Amino acid sequence: MRAEKRNVLTLAACQALFQTASVLIMTVGGLAGQMLAADKSLATLPIASMSVGTALVTIPASLIMQRAGRRVGFMIGTLLGALGGGLSVVALLIGSFWLFNLGNLLVGAYQGFSQFYRFAAAEVASPEFKSRAISFVLAGGVVAAIAGPHLGNHTRDLLGSGTTFAGSYVTVVVLSLAAMALLGRLQVPPAALTTDTSGARPLAEIVRQPAFVVALTGASVGYGVMILAMTATPLAMVAHHHGVGDAAFVIQWHVLGMFVPSFFTGTLIARFGVLPVMFTGAVLLLGHVTIALSGVALLNFVSALMLLGVGWNFLFIGGTTLLTETYRMSEKGKLQGLNDFLIVGVVVIASFASGGLLQRFGWQGVNMAALPFLLGIAALIAGFALRRRMQPSLGSPG
Repeated sequence: MRAEKRNVLTLAACQALFQTASVLIMTVGGLAGQMLAADKSLATLPIASMSVGTALVTIPASLIMQRAGRRVGFMIGTLLGALGGGLSVVALLIGSFWLFNLGNLLVGAYQGFSQFYRFAAAEVASPEFKSRAISFVLAGGVVAAIAGPHLGNHTRDLLGSGTTFAGSYVTVVVLSLAAMALLGRLQVPPAALTTDTSGARPLAEIVRQPAFVVALTGASVGYGVMILAMTATPLAMVAHHHGVGDAAFVIQWHVLGMFVPSFFTGTLIARFGVLPVMFTGAVLLLGHVTIALSGVALLNFVSALMLLGVGWNFLFIGGTTLLTETYRMSEKGKLQGLNDFLIVGVVVIASFASGGLLQRFGWQGVNMAALPFLLGIAALIAGFALRRRMQPSLGSPG
């Protein structure tokens, strides 16, 4: 039990460092892109590039860790993060928009490895501790909520005048190297010991499971809607005459909404079941849209973005927990990789769409675009919950 908790704590700390870098980029990346880009509709392209980097390495990262182990894979990720942060600093110093996108793409590759922290937590935890272990690791993002926006805002001129935002990306390098140092303490069972002896089923058979469809769709919609709104928020706030400090304040409260619930989401799932928690997440995201459409005052942005964070948390942790019910250990590498690749694919689309929607239709258009997806996932979860009550085997991997 002591080793179990030590590993989960290490993963949570690494999650905190990675997520701080990610939130920092979410706070300043769009503003830096707007500063560098000739076409201002491409302002969110650096954030989209980060998502592309995640998509490109998600499946290779899963396969590398299946073969070489979690610790090796995670350390490769931190190295990519440090390299990406360094390239971004150079790009900002020389004013290269496209090199800046490449740097953000490499930071996204870091994310492609780091997003498996939650699965590693599930693997080192006992069955009764699994959902809480996933939650505790994601709770490392609470540190990111406090540190990320502040670091992004207060280190942007760290290297002196005329180098705006370069200091923020120096911080990304430092955070990545700190995570690499921590990973030396991680003790995860070798890859060979985390697979069972039963035969792995064909991928097509696994993904046809209703539980897999709900898990993937719930996490994808939750993440896609969250990125769609979060990416646009700093630009929308500046456009509505709020300062960069105000935008950092709103992002901070949004990220607190994302991760503070992680301290009890696992307990809620254990008590009430995964599907009620996921459905509640969809309802909270609908609440975000309602508040966002009602006005552009600072209070509207803060309250809407907090609901956006909590709704994401319930859908993402719920989807991850439900996913672990759909595969055997011999199938985990390919299914986890496919799941996260598809989620990141949705995130990439949302990241690209965010800037264009904001430029053409404004903040209200960004949020209206989310409505049909949220109504759809709420209906899907409710329908599956009814079917599962009548046929409990729908969630079993066989």
